[in-house]
Amino acid sequence: MLLGAVLVLLLLGGAAPASAHAALRGSDPEDGSVVESAPGRITLTFTESVGLLEDSFRVYGPDNRRVHLGEPQHADDASDTARADLPGGLADGTYTVAWRVVSADSHPVSGALTFSVGAPSPTPPAAPADHAEHPVTKSLYDTGRYLAYIAAALLIGAAAFAALCRPPDPAPLRAPLLTGWWTLLTATVALLVLRAPYENGASPATALDLSASADTLTGRPGLALLTRLALLLAAALLVPLLRRRTPRTRLAAGAALSVALALTWAAAEHASAGIQVPLAMTSSVLHLLATACWLGGLTALLLTLHRAKTPPPVATVTRFSRLALASVTVLVVTGVYQSWRGLGSWSALTETSYGRALTVKLAAVLFLLSAAALSRRWTALLARPAAAEERVPEPVGASGPPPEPEPEPEPEPGPRPAVPPADGPDDRRRRALRRSVLAEVLVAVVVLLVTTVLTGTLPARAEAEAARAPEPQVAGLPGAEAFTIPYDAGTPGGRGTVQLTMDPGRVGENGLQAVVFGPRGALTFVPELRVSFTLAAKDVGPIDAGLTDRGGYWATNDLTLPLEGTWTMRLTIRVSEVDQVSEVRQVEIAR
Repeated sequence: MLLGAVLVLLLLGGAAPASAHAALRGSDPEDGSVVESAPGRITLTFTESVGLLEDSFRVYGPDNRRVHLGEPQHADDASDTARADLPGGLADGTYTVAWRVVSADSHPVSGALTFSVGAPSPTPPAAPADHAEHPVTKSLYDTGRYLAYIAAALLIGAAAFAALCRPPDPAPLRAPLLTGWWTLLTATVALLVLRAPYENGASPATALDLSASADTLTGRPGLALLTRLALLLAAALLVPLLRRRTPRTRLAAGAALSVALALTWAAAEHASAGIQVPLAMTSSVLHLLATACWLGGLTALLLTLHRAKTPPPVATVTRFSRLALASVTVLVVTGVYQSWRGLGSWSALTETSYGRALTVKLAAVLFLLSAAALSRRWTALLARPAAAEERVPEPVGASGPPPEPEPEPEPEPGPRPAVPPADGPDDRRRRALRRSVLAEVLVAVVVLLVTTVLTGTLPARAEAEAARAPEPQVAGLPGAEAFTIPYDAGTPGGRGTVQLTMDPGRVGENGLQAVVFGPRGALTFVPELRVSFTLAAKDVGPIDAGLTDRGGYWATNDLTLPLEGTWTMRLTIRVSEVDQVSEVRQVEIAR
């Protein structure tokens, strides 16, 4: 068991992708390079296949103004590249390129670089505000992915338990089957709705933007989610039709649907890109199915042990014990292969975040295997005939007919005390089996949680590739300006502070983010937040920043301040339908 647990360390990759997140391998023009003449296009090359967004490239010229580009596309149909055409007649100076793509495992990645035409600018252009992941959107999306993993394991595992272990009373399995189907359906719809804002780093409020959703749903992750939704609806329609079919037909149909569902995960993760794609896809599908048969089957067994009208026969428990052993074997084999793709070296186990997360999963798997070994022991004891243990030996040397039993005394009149039923060895073993299976289910939930965390963690191999690649950032550029502005509208609860960040705080296009805190320092909601800028010395303004509510904070990326000087920033906070307050600050805007 210990050797198996050490190997399961490398099942690790589990449902997590083997090598997630694309890393920038190179660019043309190169980061920090100086070219004699203006290039006709910019091309980025990544360590794995990437998906493109409508806003995958943003280029800013030496004057901090945005350069209009052609539509992003793959270079020569190479899926690991991204390219956009530049306009002709670019002026000399330094250009800043901000990029954002979707890696093969469905996670968005972004960065920035610079190149110069003719000669570098005396003052490089500012890096545009990176449209990083929105915290609320990311949290909701990760929750949906976790629920989808659990629901798939519950649905496939309960169906496999019913078909392969053949419990005489399948009624307790109706609840996990329906719960798994509805939860997976709901999670899939939620992931479809959130896919566009997740890729674009936007608020969940933008999820109903049909133009963005249409582009997102035609990508590989979106198509995989649509396929999963179609399979779930098809399963609901097929179940009534299959009830009158033979068990073999039902088993074949269930197996086909399970494999197809597992493929919707493999097709949207790293197994579908990189080296050995057919083998990686096969390994990913087998790994997910084995996980479902083991962990989902455990839940089905636990419900059968507790809710079946009659205790399940030993044969049912024994069949599941064999199914679980086969599942663990598949998990070990596929896990070793996937971990080889993800880790790259043994030292990565302790030197990288991915390796440390795998170590946590190993500890959980050790507990899980310990509980499984205990369950297997109680199953073996249940398989022994209890009657042999309870047989009373005859006295040595006894001969002749057995003595006549003595007549029982007549019962005394009056109420008789209740006699508790006999607690036989099988009853005690079944209770022990229920407890060990419950422990397995609880630890399995933890394993699935850690697995979901792994899907969002950069694996060691990809981290090493990223370390060898150019840094996805612009060096030497000024940081953002930050302000903390207190306000008091003179009403109960109408006071607090606004933390406002302006990036880069220079002439040209700027990003502005504002977070509002209440009187006790907690995040608070206000109906409206406005910021305007006026340059009185040049009679410019007021220029409205155009802040929008991004679901927890207010922001804009399109504030253009055309001149340098001391600008007057007016912040207006409306705390109710009729109450508002304004605060004024002086802001230095340099060229």
